[in-house]
Amino acid sequence: MKPGLVGKKIGMSRVFAESGQSIPVTILDVSDNRVVQIKNSKTDGYAAVQVTYGSQKANRITKAESGHFARAGVEAGVAVQEFRVDEATLKMLDLGQKIDISSFEIGEKVDVTGVTIGKGFAGTIKRHHFSSNRASHGNSKAHRKAGSIGMAQDPGRVFPGKKMSGRLGGQKNTTQNLEIARLDNERSLIYIKGAVSGAKGGIVVIKPGVKQQNK
Repeated sequence: MKPGLVGKKIGMSRVFAESGQSIPVTILDVSDNRVVQIKNSKTDGYAAVQVTYGSQKANRITKAESGHFARAGVEAGVAVQEFRVDEATLKMLDLGQKIDISSFEIGEKVDVTGVTIGKGFAGTIKRHHFSSNRASHGNSKAHRKAGSIGMAQDPGRVFPGKKMSGRLGGQKNTTQNLEIARLDNERSLIYIKGAVSGAKGGIVVIKPGVKQQNK
Protein backbone atom coordinates (compact mmCIF):
# COMPACT_ATOMS: atom_id res chain seq x y z
CA MET A 1 0.00 0.00 0.00
CA LYS A 2 1.73 3.15 -1.21
CA PRO A 3 0.58 6.70 -0.44
CA GLY A 4 -1.23 8.75 -3.03
CA LEU A 5 -0.53 12.30 -4.13
CA VAL A 6 -2.29 15.66 -3.93
CA GLY A 7 -2.11 17.92 -6.94
CA LYS A 8 -3.72 20.54 -9.14
CA LYS A 9 -5.60 20.12 -12.40
CA ILE A 10 -3.75 21.99 -15.13
CA GLY A 11 -6.12 21.23 -18.01
CA MET A 12 -6.59 18.82 -20.89
CA SER A 13 -4.43 17.99 -23.88
CA ARG A 14 -3.61 14.96 -25.99
CA VAL A 15 -0.71 12.61 -26.52
CA PHE A 16 0.00 10.30 -29.42
CA ALA A 17 0.57 6.58 -29.01
CA GLU A 18 3.19 4.73 -31.02
CA SER A 19 0.42 3.60 -33.37
CA GLY A 20 -0.43 7.24 -34.07
CA GLN A 21 -3.65 7.15 -32.07
CA SER A 22 -4.62 10.44 -30.39
CA ILE A 23 -5.28 9.94 -26.66
CA PRO A 24 -7.11 12.67 -24.68
CA VAL A 25 -5.38 13.29 -21.35
CA THR A 26 -5.83 15.43 -18.24
CA ILE A 27 -2.60 16.97 -16.93
CA LEU A 28 -2.13 17.02 -13.15
CA ASP A 29 0.64 18.87 -11.32
CA VAL A 30 1.76 16.90 -8.24
CA SER A 31 4.98 18.74 -7.43
CA ASP A 32 6.11 19.49 -3.88
CA ASN A 33 4.10 16.87 -1.96
CA ARG A 34 5.36 16.90 1.63
CA VAL A 35 4.76 14.58 4.59
CA VAL A 36 2.99 16.44 7.42
CA GLN A 37 2.19 13.63 9.85
CA ILE A 38 2.91 9.93 10.24
CA LYS A 39 0.40 7.78 12.11
CA ASN A 40 1.15 4.26 13.35
CA SER A 41 -0.91 1.52 14.96
CA LYS A 42 0.69 2.00 18.39
CA THR A 43 -0.19 5.67 18.90
CA ASP A 44 -3.15 6.17 16.53
CA GLY A 45 -4.57 2.69 16.05
CA TYR A 46 -3.86 2.57 12.32
CA ALA A 47 -1.09 3.27 9.84
CA ALA A 48 -1.43 6.36 7.65
CA VAL A 49 0.48 9.32 6.29
CA GLN A 50 -0.72 12.91 5.88
CA VAL A 51 0.48 14.78 2.80
CA THR A 52 0.18 18.46 1.89
CA TYR A 53 0.52 20.21 -1.45
CA GLY A 54 1.28 23.76 -2.54
CA SER A 55 1.91 26.79 -0.38
CA GLN A 56 -0.30 29.24 1.48
CA LYS A 57 0.18 32.46 3.43
CA ALA A 58 0.53 31.97 7.17
CA ASN A 59 -2.27 34.46 7.91
CA ARG A 60 -4.76 32.36 5.97
CA ILE A 61 -4.63 29.30 8.20
CA THR A 62 -5.72 28.74 11.80
CA LYS A 63 -3.32 28.56 14.73
CA ALA A 64 -4.01 24.84 15.04
CA GLU A 65 -3.07 24.29 11.40
CA SER A 66 -0.02 26.50 11.81
CA GLY A 67 1.21 24.39 14.72
CA HIS A 68 0.49 21.20 12.79
CA PHE A 69 2.70 22.31 9.89
CA ALA A 70 5.36 23.70 12.25
CA ARG A 71 5.76 20.36 14.05
CA ALA A 72 6.52 18.73 10.73
CA GLY A 73 8.84 21.56 9.72
CA VAL A 74 7.08 22.17 6.41
CA GLU A 75 5.55 25.20 4.76
CA ALA A 76 1.78 25.56 5.06
CA GLY A 77 -0.01 23.93 2.13
CA VAL A 78 -3.34 24.57 0.44
CA ALA A 79 -4.61 21.03 1.03
CA VAL A 80 -3.93 18.17 3.43
CA GLN A 81 -4.85 14.59 2.58
CA GLU A 82 -4.42 11.38 4.57
CA PHE A 83 -3.59 8.06 2.93
CA ARG A 84 -3.78 4.63 4.54
CA VAL A 85 -0.54 2.67 4.14
CA ASP A 86 1.06 -0.39 5.68
CA GLU A 87 3.67 -0.41 8.44
CA ALA A 88 6.46 -1.27 6.00
CA THR A 89 5.77 1.89 3.98
CA LEU A 90 5.84 4.04 7.13
CA LYS A 91 9.43 3.01 7.80
CA MET A 92 10.50 4.60 4.51
CA LEU A 93 8.85 7.97 5.29
CA ASP A 94 9.99 10.88 7.46
CA LEU A 95 8.37 14.16 8.48
CA GLY A 96 8.96 16.86 5.90
CA GLN A 97 10.01 14.34 3.26
CA LYS A 98 8.97 15.10 -0.32
CA ILE A 99 7.05 12.43 -2.24
CA ASP A 100 7.54 12.33 -5.99
CA ILE A 101 5.83 10.42 -8.79
CA SER A 102 8.42 7.64 -8.88
CA SER A 103 6.03 5.29 -7.09
CA PHE A 104 3.61 5.44 -10.04
CA GLU A 105 4.17 3.96 -13.47
CA ILE A 106 2.73 4.28 -16.97
CA GLY A 107 -0.32 2.08 -17.52
CA GLU A 108 -1.19 1.94 -13.82
CA LYS A 109 -4.83 2.32 -12.80
CA VAL A 110 -5.58 5.12 -10.34
CA ASP A 111 -8.60 6.71 -8.65
CA VAL A 112 -8.77 10.50 -8.94
CA THR A 113 -10.95 12.65 -6.66
CA GLY A 114 -11.93 16.23 -7.44
CA VAL A 115 -14.74 18.73 -6.91
CA THR A 116 -17.06 18.94 -9.91
CA ILE A 117 -17.68 22.26 -11.64
CA GLY A 118 -20.54 24.11 -9.98
CA LYS A 119 -23.37 24.98 -12.38
CA GLY A 120 -25.76 26.67 -9.97
CA PHE A 121 -29.48 25.98 -9.89
CA ALA A 122 -30.41 23.61 -12.72
CA GLY A 123 -33.64 22.20 -14.01
CA THR A 124 -34.72 18.58 -13.69
CA ILE A 125 -33.86 17.67 -17.28
CA LYS A 126 -30.28 18.97 -17.12
CA ARG A 127 -29.57 17.96 -13.53
CA HIS A 128 -30.62 14.30 -13.83
CA HIS A 129 -30.11 13.73 -17.58
CA PHE A 130 -33.80 13.05 -18.16
CA SER A 131 -35.18 12.97 -21.70
CA SER A 132 -37.40 15.95 -22.49
CA ASN A 133 -41.04 15.70 -23.55
CA ARG A 134 -42.30 15.81 -27.13
CA ALA A 135 -41.40 18.88 -29.15
CA SER A 136 -44.77 19.03 -30.92
CA HIS A 137 -48.12 17.24 -31.37
CA GLY A 138 -50.06 18.37 -28.37
CA ASN A 139 -47.21 19.43 -26.10
CA SER A 140 -48.37 22.65 -24.48
CA LYS A 141 -45.42 24.52 -22.94
CA ALA A 142 -44.05 21.41 -21.22
CA HIS A 143 -41.00 20.63 -23.34
CA ARG A 144 -38.43 20.54 -20.53
CA LYS A 145 -40.71 20.04 -17.55
CA ALA A 146 -40.35 17.22 -15.04
CA GLY A 147 -43.99 16.19 -15.32
CA SER A 148 -46.07 14.74 -12.54
CA ILE A 149 -44.22 14.20 -9.26
CA GLY A 150 -46.99 13.13 -6.86
CA MET A 151 -48.74 9.85 -6.20
CA ALA A 152 -52.41 8.91 -6.12
CA GLN A 153 -54.54 9.50 -3.03
CA ASP A 154 -52.56 6.75 -1.34
CA PRO A 155 -49.91 7.66 -0.17
CA GLY A 156 -50.80 11.14 -1.41
CA ARG A 157 -47.36 12.68 -1.01
CA VAL A 158 -44.00 13.07 -2.73
CA PHE A 159 -41.39 10.64 -1.47
CA PRO A 160 -38.11 12.09 -0.10
CA GLY A 161 -35.24 11.94 -2.58
CA LYS A 162 -37.43 12.59 -5.60
CA LYS A 163 -35.25 13.77 -8.48
CA MET A 164 -36.17 17.40 -9.02
CA SER A 165 -34.59 20.75 -9.81
CA GLY A 166 -31.81 21.98 -7.56
CA ARG A 167 -28.13 22.77 -7.16
CA LEU A 168 -25.95 21.04 -9.75
CA GLY A 169 -22.23 20.37 -9.37
CA GLY A 170 -19.80 21.58 -6.75
CA GLN A 171 -19.62 18.13 -5.15
CA LYS A 172 -16.75 15.78 -4.42
CA ASN A 173 -16.51 13.07 -7.04
CA THR A 174 -14.14 10.13 -7.55
CA THR A 175 -13.47 8.60 -10.95
CA GLN A 176 -12.07 5.08 -10.67
CA ASN A 177 -9.79 3.00 -12.89
CA LEU A 178 -8.24 5.87 -14.82
CA GLU A 179 -5.05 4.96 -16.65
CA ILE A 180 -1.77 6.85 -16.43
CA ALA A 181 -0.79 7.67 -20.01
CA ARG A 182 2.48 9.51 -19.38
CA LEU A 183 4.75 10.70 -16.54
CA ASP A 184 6.92 13.82 -16.60
CA ASN A 185 9.46 13.36 -13.79
CA GLU A 186 11.24 16.68 -14.39
CA ARG A 187 8.10 18.81 -14.00
CA SER A 188 6.21 16.36 -11.72
CA LEU A 189 3.28 16.03 -14.10
CA ILE A 190 0.94 13.06 -14.43
CA TYR A 191 -1.01 12.60 -17.68
CA ILE A 192 -4.28 10.79 -16.96
CA LYS A 193 -6.14 9.18 -19.86
CA GLY A 194 -9.64 10.67 -20.04
CA ALA A 195 -11.42 13.30 -17.98
CA VAL A 196 -11.02 14.18 -14.32
CA SER A 197 -13.67 15.96 -12.24
CA GLY A 198 -13.07 19.62 -11.48
CA ALA A 199 -12.21 22.94 -13.06
CA LYS A 200 -8.75 24.09 -14.09
CA GLY A 201 -6.70 24.92 -11.02
CA GLY A 202 -8.81 22.69 -8.77
CA ILE A 203 -7.26 20.44 -6.14
CA VAL A 204 -7.29 16.71 -6.95
CA VAL A 205 -6.26 13.59 -5.05
CA ILE A 206 -4.63 10.65 -6.86
CA LYS A 207 -4.71 7.22 -5.23
CA PRO A 208 -3.73 3.74 -6.45
CA GLY A 209 -6.81 2.06 -7.93
CA VAL A 210 -8.71 0.31 -5.14
CA LYS A 211 -10.33 -2.15 -7.53
CA GLN A 212 -6.95 -3.16 -8.93
CA GLN A 213 -5.63 -3.72 -5.40
CA ASN A 214 -8.59 -5.95 -4.54
CA LYS A 215 -7.87 -8.10 -7.60
